[in-house]
Amino acid sequence: NVEAIRNQLGLRECDVRDASSVRRLIADVRPDRVFHLAAQSNVLTSRHAPADTIATNVVGLVNLLEAIRESHPAARVLVPGSSEEYGLQHPEELPVRESYPLRPLSPYAVSKVTQDMTGLQYFESYHLHIVRTRAFNHSGPGREDVFVESNFAHQIAEIEAGLRGPELFVGNLDVVRDYSDARDVARAYILALESGVPGEVYNICSGRGRRIGDVLNSLLAMSGVEARIVVDPARLRDREALELVGDPTRFREATGWVPTIDFEQTLRDLLDSWRRRLALEAERARQQTV
Repeated sequence: NVEAIRNQLGLRECDVRDASSVRRLIADVRPDRVFHLAAQSNVLTSRHAPADTIATNVVGLVNLLEAIRESHPAARVLVPGSSEEYGLQHPEELPVRESYPLRPLSPYAVSKVTQDMTGLQYFESYHLHIVRTRAFNHSGPGREDVFVESNFAHQIAEIEAGLRGPELFVGNLDVVRDYSDARDVARAYILALESGVPGEVYNICSGRGRRIGDVLNSLLAMSGVEARIVVDPARLRDREALELVGDPTRFREATGWVPTIDFEQTLRDLLDSWRRRLALEAERARQQTV
């Protein structure tokens, strides 16, 4: 949550799609470590806006790497990819290793594959200190509700608060994904730049698959809410990997990283964060009417 630490940060705005803006920022700041997290990161959005997704994610990274190459080539750069790069994996290919084929199933996934390969190219061609990661699903407090588990938590918190009826809208609950806590993943990103091998790519994942329906059931159990489950066709993807679980061995051996936050705690913290958000919104609305 940036708001909680805003006064400890030096915030600078930059449009990564604007090469001159990126060059000025890098030349001015001269960063030692760069974690490139500026992206359009939603799969469904990418299906509606494929060109914008690819422009933001791919051109944005190229602008950043060019700026670093020109003015501060000593910087260490993390190019964070996604498990979506693997796309369609067959049951015999699970858990997925970094050497397995990439079969992207969305414009977002294509943009992340392109970022991945761009990072490799700039390492090979210009010897920049670039480490690539492929993070599998991760969540935690503050997660926006365009992501499935946070959307569930948001809906449950609204039902608790009496802001909606006892109906929960869902997509495909049989999909299986590999979840970690976002705070563990943030720690992994730091370790990747400190201990990862430049030019290498690493899975960041728990190695355990969780059915999305079970994630929903865990959130409901934490709340005590009883709701009718409604499948919303708009939440269904035309084509997606039904099961995607990663092998974290390479990253663990390189850095010693292991997840430390239990996923049940992740979900509790996520649900509590939505309760706090809704309570704060209600208080603001009350003050405006006084």
